[in-house]
Amino acid sequence: MEFRSVEPFLSYHTSVRRRTRALAECVTDEHLEWRPAVGRFSPGDLLRHVAGAERWMWAENARLRPSLYPGHGSELAEGRESVLAYVDRLHDESLEIFAALTPDDLQRRCVTVGGVEMRVWKWLRLMVEHEIHHRGQLYELLGQVGVKTPPLYGLTEPEVFERSVR
Repeated sequence: MEFRSVEPFLSYHTSVRRRTRALAECVTDEHLEWRPAVGRFSPGDLLRHVAGAERWMWAENARLRPSLYPGHGSELAEGRESVLAYVDRLHDESLEIFAALTPDDLQRRCVTVGGVEMRVWKWLRLMVEHEIHHRGQLYELLGQVGVKTPPLYGLTEPEVFERSVR
């Protein structure tokens, strides 16, 4: 899907973020920094990573600047409420940057943190895929510690199975 203007992208990204944010609400202080193994992301790490990458990598690259990604450590935001506020604040800052992109800006080539040149609209599309990937990881981590999470699209897998024709 090519974004020729920023409005369809903003609408799409907002709907994806709404689902990610609903899941983030399920993270408790007790499980915020829990890790399944040494060197793996905690739920807090995942949330800080998605927020920091959106703002300081994707948004900066979209305006043809280098990445300023600060990492994902707890020094950026500590405790559930601070992490959620960090996610929201950086998302708002990113949306402000994205909303200012013109159709011509979307067609320009940015240089990604990996040194690849690509059109800005493609880079932004990858940002959404990145968020969805990490949201899946967050679902898995919360499932491992027994946290009840919302169904992604309104139905759980058993409900889909039950409603399906056999």
